[in-house]
Amino acid sequence: MTNFSGDALFLNRNDINTDEIIPARYLTAGSKAELKAHLLEDLKIDGFDPRVDIKGKGVIITRSNFGCGSSREHAVWALEINGIGMVIAESFARIFYRNMFACGLLAVQLPADAIAAIFTGFAGQKAAVAADLATGKVTISAGDRSRNDPFVLSDFDKALLASGGWVNHADAHY
Repeated sequence: MTNFSGDALFLNRNDINTDEIIPARYLTAGSKAELKAHLLEDLKIDGFDPRVDIKGKGVIITRSNFGCGSSREHAVWALEINGIGMVIAESFARIFYRNMFACGLLAVQLPADAIAAIFTGFAGQKAAVAADLATGKVTISAGDRSRNDPFVLSDFDKALLASGGWVNHADAHY
């Protein structure tokens, strides 16, 4: 199972699409490793530099409709190869959301007010995030402050995560 914890990368924007996650010009890469250097390289957010800001991060916290655009597993693979095992957002594009679990990564949906409070309280700081699948809580902490937010996953999504994704799950159960 992927580690569902790490330092947070705050991407304060709605509608981050799959072409911004991994540009289409890299879809012919022969391995996931070839995608690593190109994660979020076309994403335009003031103050964001992917060459500096991604390193060492394990969790992305963003706004709504993350992963919209074309359906491509490469977007999730680019997250995975960079050590990002969890994305927290108000909402996800449906296919991207399913691809996260199919690849063994965690997509956490939180209400808009919780996302707003997380950005207000933690963005711009070194914030650590951890998800507890057993309790269905995500904890964000920075310094002496922390907050816990509940999230819901289906039993099937929990099974996919426990197996490390769809291929491993299918091999074990079918």
